[in-house]
Amino acid sequence: MTKSKGILGARAMWTEEQLATLRRLYPNYKTEDVAFMVGHPLQVTYRKANSLGLHKSDEFLSGASAGRLDGVRGGSTRFQKGIQPWNKGAKGVNMGDSATRFKSGQAPHNTLPVGSTKLDKSDVLLRKVSNDAGNNSKRWRAVHELVWVAANGPVPEKHIVVFKPGMRTNVLEEITVDRVECISLAENMKRNTRHNLPPELNQVVQLRAVLTRQINKRMKHGQEEHR
Repeated sequence: MTKSKGILGARAMWTEEQLATLRRLYPNYKTEDVAFMVGHPLQVTYRKANSLGLHKSDEFLSGASAGRLDGVRGGSTRFQKGIQPWNKGAKGVNMGDSATRFKSGQAPHNTLPVGSTKLDKSDVLLRKVSNDAGNNSKRWRAVHELVWVAANGPVPEKHIVVFKPGMRTNVLEEITVDRVECISLAENMKRNTRHNLPPELNQVVQLRAVLTRQINKRMKHGQEEHR
């Protein structure tokens, strides 16, 4: 009995080198970074680590990179069992004079006008484009993205506007169309992931890239000889 084509996905193949890298890195690094290093999707990496009985080390789990609560950190600021909220049973409680409350549709006195600029937490220059309610991203857009859109039209799906390497700035007059480019999300991930890795992993990534190029070069040369 044959299986219908397309019902089952291709099984992920692991080389001994990939397995050795997984065993070495999984306990002490974020799984997203490990997946990048072994060249497999995140979920595939999780499943393989689980099948091998791999676990995160206590040192990693206690660090900030783990992004988890261990039952101790932050305990003093969490609600303890049995504590009741201050406003339990006080539905509609009046906390002040109605004359000082915001009216429906009224904007705060410090609302910036459309066209204003500000820096976000990453020092990216933003410009206010709307006063619409809802997500803040609807009201503020990155200036470098607006500059690219003005020259080229809407950003294609699954793409992002970024500064060209070495040309990033948050000075309004310096953000010109020759400094920015539109790249795919995949390309943006490739550019940024390696730079966020620890130094020792960063070096491994570079060595892996060199090795991959050499392997591809030899394979191409071998194919040409057999033609």
